[in-house]
Amino acid sequence: MTAWEIEGSELVNCNCSYGCPCQFNALPTHGFCEAMGAIAIEKGHYGATHLDGLRIGFVFHWPGPIHEGKGQCQAAVDERATPEQREALLKIMSGQDTEPFATMFAVFASTVETMYPPMFIPINFEVDVDARRGRITAGKLFEVAGEPIRNPVTGAEHRVRIDLPNGFEYELAEIGSGTSRSSGNVALNLDKTYAQFARLHLNNKGPVRHRHAA
Repeated sequence: MTAWEIEGSELVNCNCSYGCPCQFNALPTHGFCEAMGAIAIEKGHYGATHLDGLRIGFVFHWPGPIHEGKGQCQAAVDERATPEQREALLKIMSGQDTEPFATMFAVFASTVETMYPPMFIPINFEVDVDARRGRITAGKLFEVAGEPIRNPVTGAEHRVRIDLPNGFEYELAEIGSGTSRSSGNVALNLDKTYAQFARLHLNNKGPVRHRHAA
């Protein structure tokens, strides 16, 4: 198994209500799952291949709850990546060289029935995790805009976090509101639904823990 590790941040928007039932082992809001987002790698490597500064993106659709499978996925990789970096990122994204179900990459890969050929495109990523604001564009494939949830009466920003000490993606995520559009093989249209802003630190064995479980 080739050793790998990445540190960075993500913004992901799915079709569920704020809170996302998946985070609580519950069924999806509308009975099916759709999502898109991206990860900006600040530091990373796959074996001797450096991954610093690269970005990856993804669009998913599952006809039912994720664990029932039959999913579709369109992966996107930063066009700036070299051939070696592209291969490394695709192996990580597809759950290879990872302990079984240790990361969200490995979990989601096990539920995908149709994996479309990856796209190598420019991925612009401007995300402030703490402010719960961000914008992503991945070529013409998709765009995501994230912002804080607003109080429906006062319009004030509402802050809420999800703490997953033993999760397979993040330890702590800031929750916001996302609006997204994608085209191509997995065309989605999401409007003011669940969005998560999180810092990630992952390797072959799963998330690297920085916090003590309560």
